[in-house]
Amino acid sequence: MNNTFAQDVEKGLESNPKFLSSKYFYDAIGDQLFVKIMQLPEYYLTNCELEIFQNQSDEIIKAFEIENESFEIYELGAGDGTKTIELLKEIKDKNFRFIPIDISPDALNTLSMKLKEVLPELQFEGRQGEYFEILNTLKGTDKKIILFLGSNIGNLNDNEARSFICNIASKMNDGDMFFLGVDLKKSKDIILPAYNDSQGITSDFNLNLLDRINRELGGNFGTYRCQIKGPRKLGINPEPNPFSALVERTGSGAFLSGTAGQWVPTIVDSLPAT
Repeated sequence: MNNTFAQDVEKGLESNPKFLSSKYFYDAIGDQLFVKIMQLPEYYLTNCELEIFQNQSDEIIKAFEIENESFEIYELGAGDGTKTIELLKEIKDKNFRFIPIDISPDALNTLSMKLKEVLPELQFEGRQGEYFEILNTLKGTDKKIILFLGSNIGNLNDNEARSFICNIASKMNDGDMFFLGVDLKKSKDIILPAYNDSQGITSDFNLNLLDRINRELGGNFGTYRCQIKGPRKLGINPEPNPFSALVERTGSGAFLSGTAGQWVPTIVDSLPAT
């Protein structure tokens, strides 16, 4: 892991502009900080997704087109599963297996404990690693439903995002489903506080990545001198979301909206890898 981490950090810091992959936020400390972020009043995404799963699960399940067949649900970047558990509760009597995928073993351990308590009969198999490393190992013929929530697609630039969608499509068979959650464009007065909260927890979360480089790779970042500020630093992209065209091209999809239209999950049939 450290060799790959070091190579990715070197590549990012030698690039122009410099960047660090978001996947490295999630060590044990980062996981704990992100749980705190999800509980912040400014971070609207979590509560909005939770509201959708609590109030619109019937519509989501109907769109999955699952009857009496066995199927598998894969969640990319499952985290602690707070929101997804609401959906799983509604289909607990169906014949399916839940396979959450996350780069963080700590997050998967937390999710495992939750599921054993809330849904003890659930067939569950947590998989730790990169999304496509795990998806490349998939075997079997059961219908697949792949979840990618939380507007995590926003961590990718446009080219990476298109490549990601096409890669997902290449892992899907006829009848499989891809359930994508993306945020809508909105005022900076809403989005900036969500990623730069008044308590400084998001700043701690971001700076922990530099601390991690110091701890694991022998770096010498002086994080006490670092400050997160400005929309460019927060990665706000003024351009339209690149998925709109991809979603519209399929000619099918279910669009659901949470409070104030903050979040739009989209169910998309298998997309051709073009």
